[in-house]
Amino acid sequence: MLDIKFIRENLDIVKMAAKKKHITVDLDRLVTIDDSRRTILTELEGKKAEQNRVSDGIASADADKRQTLIAEMQTLKADIQKDEEKLKPVMEEWQALMLQVPQIPDMTVPEGDSDEDNVEVKQWGEQTTFDFKPKDHIEIMTKLKMVDFERGTKVHGFRGYYLIGDGARLSWAIWNYAQDFFNAKGFTPMLPPTIVRKENLYGTGHLPNDAEDVYNTQDGDYLIGTAEVSAMGFHSGEVLDKAELPLKYLGFSPCYRREAGSHGKDTKGLIRVHEFYKVEQVILSEASHEESVKWHEWLNRNTEEFIESLGIPYHTVLNCGGDLGQGQVKKYDIELWVPGEQKYREISSASYFHDFQTRRFNIRYKDETSKVRYAHSLNCTAIPTPRILVSLVENFQQADGSVRIPEPLQKYLGKDTISPAVE
Repeated sequence: MLDIKFIRENLDIVKMAAKKKHITVDLDRLVTIDDSRRTILTELEGKKAEQNRVSDGIASADADKRQTLIAEMQTLKADIQKDEEKLKPVMEEWQALMLQVPQIPDMTVPEGDSDEDNVEVKQWGEQTTFDFKPKDHIEIMTKLKMVDFERGTKVHGFRGYYLIGDGARLSWAIWNYAQDFFNAKGFTPMLPPTIVRKENLYGTGHLPNDAEDVYNTQDGDYLIGTAEVSAMGFHSGEVLDKAELPLKYLGFSPCYRREAGSHGKDTKGLIRVHEFYKVEQVILSEASHEESVKWHEWLNRNTEEFIESLGIPYHTVLNCGGDLGQGQVKKYDIELWVPGEQKYREISSASYFHDFQTRRFNIRYKDETSKVRYAHSLNCTAIPTPRILVSLVENFQQADGSVRIPEPLQKYLGKDTISPAVE
């Protein structure tokens, strides 16, 4: 959420930001409704001040004067109540519009309508080729008894799956390796709640825009689609000390997404599923653009290094305006090479938000002068499962149907190859 003072003073810039992000919000209406809000609040403050003055005078007034003041008090009370009733719909519209205002994207963010317009900024590794006819991950993992889609659909429904045998073991190996790899970077590990109150998704900006993609319970709570949501809520309403910053959390959680906007896309396999696991990097830093840029590059590089250690080819793209979320200032996506599709597929996103999220969560800190400021927030996927299994098994498949395991995972899995069962 942007500060209303900033919006009013930089209205043209905010309008340009909305246009670049392809977000529709009536900013002129916001200014108009804010004028009404300010007028009513000013009138209310004046009447409440007068009410306090009259109240103070009642105690020392004589009987006749007291009756006059009491009558005046009742009139003021009625007027205040009317103004408060008048303020309610104004505040409701004001708050709804404020929740739609986008963060200003960085100047380096390219123009574009969708992920098709993202710009490649880095490519690592050679796109894998084979001297045999390669299989896709569905066939590889099914034959190796690593996954069962048929029973997954029977139990879960559409996009259901079971990871079994070495599919489950390989997932644990990835989680354990990720924990060791990223904790060595100085993160505090976190196992956060996965059922959260609605306000936490408003805090991260997932609501109201992604409402169709989020699962909710009969009690009005929500299932998270990323540990970012719970990790950001951890310090909500708190005033931190600058000496504590940056705070670095490594959240690990199950995640849930309805994939409501992806009808007909990736209906087979493990690319786009309803429930999965994810290791997420989250940082709270001081309110400095330079610090945000520094930590953004650092977070993204962490995941690049993790992928490089596994030897999976990837490229990194800079997201265009149309592929940025409402609160994001800038975002990188890391996409892994998928031989079966002959294309790169997203595995990680790294974003920074300035104080967009922390204003919503009311996360602040005291600087050296004891001035209270909103912190900056950043996040980046460390690694998601089962999606990474797609690239891993396809890139490391062997002619005999086996899958070679990258060296860093071997000690966690206990072997260097997943081979077909001997019949």
